[in-house]
Amino acid sequence: MNRKEFIRSSSAAAALLGLGSFPLEALAAGDLQKITILHTNDQHSRIDPFPMDGTKYQGLGGFARRAEVIRQIRAKEKHVMLLDSGDIFQGTPYFNKYHGEIEIRLMNDMQYDATTIGNHDFDGGLDNLALRMDQAHFPFVNANYGVDHTPLKGKLKEYNTFRKGRVKVGVFGVGIEMNGLVAKNMYGDTQYNDPITNANRIANILRHDEQCDLVICLSHLGYKYDNAKVSDEVLAKSTMNIDLILGGHTHTFFDAPMTYNNAEGKTVLVNQVGWAGICLGQIDFYFDHKNRKQTGNNSPIKIVPVNS
Repeated sequence: MNRKEFIRSSSAAAALLGLGSFPLEALAAGDLQKITILHTNDQHSRIDPFPMDGTKYQGLGGFARRAEVIRQIRAKEKHVMLLDSGDIFQGTPYFNKYHGEIEIRLMNDMQYDATTIGNHDFDGGLDNLALRMDQAHFPFVNANYGVDHTPLKGKLKEYNTFRKGRVKVGVFGVGIEMNGLVAKNMYGDTQYNDPITNANRIANILRHDEQCDLVICLSHLGYKYDNAKVSDEVLAKSTMNIDLILGGHTHTFFDAPMTYNNAEGKTVLVNQVGWAGICLGQIDFYFDHKNRKQTGNNSPIKIVPVNS
């Protein structure tokens, strides 16, 4: 371990030791590997920051500012993933005029690793969504939408795996039921299947067949509801083999991830960072030489004006 890497690892030691996790010998031997998960949800075509008009979110957000924050993090961290939980499109005139092309090209520039589909991503219709998938340099993942009879066939993946150093990461997605939420002509013959059944199916494949050390679900179900509707909270409690659920749809701002026990009593984290690119989520995982994991920093980053 060189001096720069040692200082970086040592700065994380307090958080790790405070959680009663890995011993100091792991740091000294260079056995810890850090993976930084950055994530967004419900960007809603907010390319520019909110205007300085006295409203609640004035001056916040903006793709260019987010790109600079991501660049700075990547300059410091060796293993970074950038993920999105859907509703990339709809909400500003940029989408009305360019139908999502700008958003995808900017996400390509930021080097997103994967996204899932939100209900508003269908707002330009299936042919438009298929075109944007072709333009993307990153996969769209969803495990509970059947698209065999749509233009999305062959373009939408159930999951994707990534190698970050010695750690293998599996990422899959689940989406909300569109009947009554999205106009039928926009999603056509896309079939909605049970997200819990399919999340369990894919998470099992990722953990056991693909031998992933970290399993992440990109969800566009919504955080929680007062009724029995499937949510991230329900998903977390009803599934196995998922380590982290990155949510969307309900535009919920979390100060830190929520912790739940899954169907076999193991810990699963759930996080969401509001909407419109106001915040960038960051969750750091640390793995020892046996690839046992622990989390450290879990704080969202507010995207503010450069000189703030």
